[in-house]
Amino acid sequence: MPYSERMLTPTSHDRSPFRQKTTLDALNRLSGETAISALGIEITELGHDCLRGRMPVDRRTLQPYGLLHGGASVLLAETLGSSAANLCVAPEEMCVGVEINANHLVAVREGWVVGTARPLHIGRRTQVWEIRIEDDAARLVCISRLTLAVVAKPISG
Repeated sequence: MPYSERMLTPTSHDRSPFRQKTTLDALNRLSGETAISALGIEITELGHDCLRGRMPVDRRTLQPYGLLHGGASVLLAETLGSSAANLCVAPEEMCVGVEINANHLVAVREGWVVGTARPLHIGRRTQVWEIRIEDDAARLVCISRLTLAVVAKPISG
């Protein structure tokens, strides 16, 4: 079965932080017609305790000097961290970003960057995720930390 169709279904004994079942296709469909899709971001892997995605370094993500825009890196980081966080809560809850920081370490001019989000803290009311972004040569381009609040989903009417 292709990886994008595999279900992430953790059991209580495997200690995965993810509580909700999903597929890569479902996660990527949520991003349609958003800033995420406009920048070419795609989620590529559902790991045991991580979520991975990639973003092209091209005209959509460059700043005027021909380098990867730091804001694009932050958008990738928040996309991965908040997507992963929302897999860790009950269906009636959701996670929303409260604070994000990022240190940009290496300039990138072309290719792809790959981000990996891993939890640092998963609590009942807050979560903290670390997102590492690397280039095609596996150099650390950006390190980011995202804090999210766990809130009740709005009642749709």
